[in-house]
Amino acid sequence: MTGDDKMKRSRPSLRHVLGPSRRELLAGALNGFGALALGQIMASENLGANTSLGHVNALLPQRKAKNCIFLFMAGGVSQMDSLEYKPVLNAMHGKRIPQVPHIAAGELQGKLTFPHVCVGSPFRFQRYGHSGRYLSELFPNLAHHVDDLAFIHGSTFPGSPSVGAWIQFGLGSENENLPGYVVIQDPRGAPTNGAAVWGNGYLPAAQQGILLRPSGTPIIDLARPQGVTAEQQRLEFDAIAWLNRRELQESPNSELEARIAAYEMAFRLQTAAPELVDIEGETEQTKRLYGLNNPHTADFGRQCLLARRMVERGVRHTLLVHGVQIGTHSWDDHGDVKSGMMRHCREVDLPVAGLLADLKQRGLLDETLVVWSSEIRDGILMRFPPRSS
Repeated sequence: MTGDDKMKRSRPSLRHVLGPSRRELLAGALNGFGALALGQIMASENLGANTSLGHVNALLPQRKAKNCIFLFMAGGVSQMDSLEYKPVLNAMHGKRIPQVPHIAAGELQGKLTFPHVCVGSPFRFQRYGHSGRYLSELFPNLAHHVDDLAFIHGSTFPGSPSVGAWIQFGLGSENENLPGYVVIQDPRGAPTNGAAVWGNGYLPAAQQGILLRPSGTPIIDLARPQGVTAEQQRLEFDAIAWLNRRELQESPNSELEARIAAYEMAFRLQTAAPELVDIEGETEQTKRLYGLNNPHTADFGRQCLLARRMVERGVRHTLLVHGVQIGTHSWDDHGDVKSGMMRHCREVDLPVAGLLADLKQRGLLDETLVVWSSEIRDGILMRFPPRSS
């Protein structure tokens, strides 16, 4: 090795000096939430300046968001028909996929040996807002909020804790009568993988989301049994807690800790949860804003309206799931992308735009992060508080 080679190898790169970029930091830390939770823990324990991890806080963007509403489109949104304008793909519509030997390899190379052709989007894209961001015609209402949006390409972490579990772990709840992580799934059914979508992964079991039904009794078997008073139930829960804690001392495990916490939360939820899902007091104007007067938008509109009510009551993280298994009500539209995308986008476009507008007019948008995401690498859409905050 020459002297010049040694000098090149020892010279620190710009990337090494400056650290990871903001985009890399977000993608590498579960879209930032894992690192945010870590930073909060370090700050609370006064560890930031005394450990090798202290630089994490300095790298994190300083924002004032207190809550997160995560809108999960189950099944995989077609990015080139929604948020990602691909003019070259449209120009190649109907033509053979070009051979790219130096990029394609393995299974992809094998598939390219078949006479496949490119398929462009059937939907028109247009620039919106001062940012000039392209959006599909499928989002006519969301397009009015394009300057409040940021678009980030992320990736999935199978088996890892959900974003809400990280937030619950790092920040806890602001309301002792409500969980810090609430889930409202599609009223038509559960998504693929079910509760694993809002699971705790390798974090303690108490960090998983609490499933809240959007109508009727918020949580199954939550109501106090007939003939049992609050005082009697309190004594029963205290006795159960005593037994569980004794068992916990002999055999510590996170599942038992979660069970103890669940009993306590259930007792408090008996009063808080029914009021939370009761939207009869909302004005007719607000209900129309979310599309509750339209059968196509009413279901997801109710989910979005409940999410705003969660924010007002101090719930840190609310996960809304739109999509059921793999079928007609899933975003997996491989058989008929055009009609599927038209149907799904019609169901969510107005409610999401209504949610952003409602949060903004109530002064809540600056402190609420709204994420629109799916099971794909592209098309993750996030809304941050203003850069000046």
